Amino acid sequence: MLTPEEYLSAVDPRMAQLIARSRRYDVKPNGLARPFDALAESIAYQQLSGKAAATIWKRVRALFPGRKYIDPRLVLKIPDRKLRAAGLSGSKVAAIKDLAAKTIDGTVPSVRALAKMTDEEIIERLIAVRGIGRWTVEMLLLFDLGRPDVWPIHDYGVQKGFAKTFGRRKLPKPKQLMKLGEKFRPHRSVAAWYFWRALDAPEKGGRI
Repeated sequence: MLTPEEYLSAVDPRMAQLIARSRRYDVKPNGLARPFDALAESIAYQQLSGKAAATIWKRVRALFPGRKYIDPRLVLKIPDRKLRAAGLSGSKVAAIKDLAAKTIDGTVPSVRALAKMTDEEIIERLIAVRGIGRWTVEMLLLFDLGRPDVWPIHDYGVQKGFAKTFGRRKLPKPKQLMKLGEKFRPHRSVAAWYFWRALDAPEKGGRI
């Protein structure tokens, strides 16, 4: 059986070149991550640089000392002003509290339930949460759950990496990218990873 890299390399020689000069796909499913914690962190990181977001998230976590996971019930009880003081915007506080409420009422599935659901079923459930869009759920599917065939067509990095790899002047539109990505099934997560890597360094030269 072909590895994902071997399969994708056989699809197109330009894909083979990209993979040959890139570090290997190394996403490992994080079976210990709970949807609430992963999504709350994603909300905190939205529209911020990684460093700034990490600082804010560390402060938020500090509001719940001694806990590996944040209890959604405690999130609902904590005053908004404390979350704001940690650095979260008002809209992010509202989103995280909605996430907590929907975790408690079962809208947000448990880890065990997620394992039995398709990617689209998970997306449909989670975008019901305030502040959670399709892209955020796709990142959860790809990086936390390790799903193999996620294809984030709205991701700027994937669009740009695809255009760079295949010598296109214009970025593909999401609808276009959906069709173009069909040839990468059932390893579209891996393809997306390598398109992100395409942006890490010049086209020719050392490994990326």
